[in-house]
Amino acid sequence: MSTLQILWFVLIGILFAGFFFLEGFDFGVGMAVKTLAKDAHERDALIGSIGPNWDANEVWLITAGGAMFAAMPIWYASLFSGFYIPLFLILIALIFRGVSFEFRAMAKFNKAKNIWEWATAIGSFFAPFLFGMIFTALVKGMPVDANFNIRGHFFDFVNLFTIVGGVALVLMSYIHGLNFIRLKTHGDIRYRAAKVAKVLYPVLLAGEVVFAILLFIYTDFFQNKPMLTIILLAVIVLATVVSYVATLKDKEILSFIATGINLVGLVTLLFVGLFPRVIVGNNSAHSLLIKDASSSPYTLTIMTWIVVSILPIVLAYQIWSYYVFRKRITVGQAGSAH
Repeated sequence: MSTLQILWFVLIGILFAGFFFLEGFDFGVGMAVKTLAKDAHERDALIGSIGPNWDANEVWLITAGGAMFAAMPIWYASLFSGFYIPLFLILIALIFRGVSFEFRAMAKFNKAKNIWEWATAIGSFFAPFLFGMIFTALVKGMPVDANFNIRGHFFDFVNLFTIVGGVALVLMSYIHGLNFIRLKTHGDIRYRAAKVAKVLYPVLLAGEVVFAILLFIYTDFFQNKPMLTIILLAVIVLATVVSYVATLKDKEILSFIATGINLVGLVTLLFVGLFPRVIVGNNSAHSLLIKDASSSPYTLTIMTWIVVSILPIVLAYQIWSYYVFRKRITVGQAGSAH
């Protein structure tokens, strides 16, 4: 296994971590549209808080998929064919969620607005839930044949571990979104977001304990990388505790950063556990390894130079866009919010 192969495995992991850090609070805000907001003005404020940036945040997912396709095409082919149905459902959720912002803004009747608000909330729930199921299924192990084709049945995709993984990612995203709402809004909704978060933190901590137990039962993480697994689990739990305490003390920025670290820590844990594999097979002889999934050294070299050249520009632009839209939104003054 070459340095470039390891580098691109790490880069793909970073892209997914960036996606869940940024899009995680978008999902949380989307769910809050129907679970936290009390009236149209508050829903305008919530949608307006993510309006300028949600589509740019989703680019991280597209880039991660593109990087996987170019750097590790066999991984891409096995993953997208084996998980075709859940990935197709994610695509539907993201499409309905994306168009809901625009159609809601153009709707002239409250009934139509209500339909698109539900599309926002439902799409924002199912996307992280299905992502959580896919990633936990990947590390649990799937029926993989000698040609690296995944031939899973219903209970390979849907079982206790994958459901807990899906629920955990939804809850992490929702709390991350609540902390973003506290950062970006004025008014009563900001305080309600903190109140709801305070109730959900103990639930999340209990869920993380359950997830750690299931990780021990269903995966080989504790056998292959015991110290790293324990450290990363401790980081996830510690980040949750820090965010909880910061919320109790009304420290918004720290709460938001800590829940972001929570999501990044989860992605890091899963990628560390996968290494040096990209797909875990029920039969260890059929697990897909990084060295077998990668493109040629020439391709990886060219891609590395492209990333070094373009990535700083993309990051600078996204940071600048967040800086431009940094001000809080006051409920009742959110405009069209799309």
